[in-house]
Amino acid sequence: MTVYSGPVFDMAVNQFGVIANHLEIPMDERDRILMPKRAVTVSCPIHRDDGTVAVFEGYRVQHHLTLGPTKGGTRFAPSVDIGEVAALAIWMSWKCALVGLPYGGAKGGVNVDLSTISKRELEGLSRRYMQEMIPFVGPHTDVMAPDMGTNEQVMAWFMDTYSMYQGQTVTEIVTGKPVSSGGTLGRREATGRGVAYLARRVLKELSINPAGATAVIQGFGNVGSYAALELQQYGLKIIAVSDHTGALHDPAGLDIPALMRHAATRGSIAGFSSELAFDPDQLLTLPCDVLVPAAMERVIDAKVAENLKCRVLAEGANGPTTPEADLVLEKRQGEVFLIPDILCNSGGVVVSYFEWVQDLQQLFWEEEEVTRREYAILDRAFDAMLQRAKADKIPHRTAAMAIGVEKVRAAKNVRGLFP
Repeated sequence: MTVYSGPVFDMAVNQFGVIANHLEIPMDERDRILMPKRAVTVSCPIHRDDGTVAVFEGYRVQHHLTLGPTKGGTRFAPSVDIGEVAALAIWMSWKCALVGLPYGGAKGGVNVDLSTISKRELEGLSRRYMQEMIPFVGPHTDVMAPDMGTNEQVMAWFMDTYSMYQGQTVTEIVTGKPVSSGGTLGRREATGRGVAYLARRVLKELSINPAGATAVIQGFGNVGSYAALELQQYGLKIIAVSDHTGALHDPAGLDIPALMRHAATRGSIAGFSSELAFDPDQLLTLPCDVLVPAAMERVIDAKVAENLKCRVLAEGANGPTTPEADLVLEKRQGEVFLIPDILCNSGGVVVSYFEWVQDLQQLFWEEEEVTRREYAILDRAFDAMLQRAKADKIPHRTAAMAIGVEKVRAAKNVRGLFP
């Protein structure tokens, strides 16, 4: 019996089962490695602009604190539930361990449709959520970050609320803050840059010249837009993008800087061009060199996996590929090179770690230093994944997750069980 349920949590459990079987982890160890240490559900009442009171449900799941504080984003979306949040926290644990960060995974969120609340109500909700979380978070317990539906401004409100409670400014309680409030240069771009950097590395492995290559981006939020911009700067043509409002397709290549300016002003890609409008359902199966799913979980099922026409699948989102689709991709390893999510989008948490370190030290780096260190960590993790995959003759996702799970398991075993 468990409080966690839903397709996303079931997917995380399924993936862990595959890894646990591969690593031959005894059955009596598995629940201790997999099940979250702590889950919190809170009510977040706020004053609406019309004078009424509304209550929203919020969550925070801390997977494990064996290697250090937990770390993870906070999403504001109508899809948020405790099962989804738990799955994302579990994936974050494997991600942090894979890239060598001293963190366990966490995730949080509020079930809210942002289109139904004003900016003032968003501030009230953000502050109330953090106020409810104060007994359970801290710079050495659980450090929050942005996710879907949250941004630098929300992180600033989180930080200010926590600081007011402490009676002093505590910048290190969250990452992804504005640079003017203790954030780090390069954090906003970090996840998308990392996705593009690893995709370019794979193109080199496959002897594909970026200058003649094409890319398709599903999701044009922070991750997708910066991945598109960076890939375009590497010489790729971005032939299609989509978000929740629709899709655009231009075989000659889209103007990504112009599209980013439009999305920043309008809040979406809607209205950018009626001539380039395209069916979003066909986007994932367009012929291209690099496909970046950077939107939601579970968008690539077995049927989509069978019809993928990309050479590189760079998972910018968390959990975009179902276990059934993974079985299809395993058979297509020679055709589709998978960069699994826990590696591909890890640039965000890597630079969040840098922000946390800089805040603790009150010593800040230049952006070139941040980016250089980010790419060095991504290179090391990518090399470890490839080496493991080739040595054990296993898919890339299995190799990446096995490295992460092994590290968490080893840390738990060496520390023992208290009491």
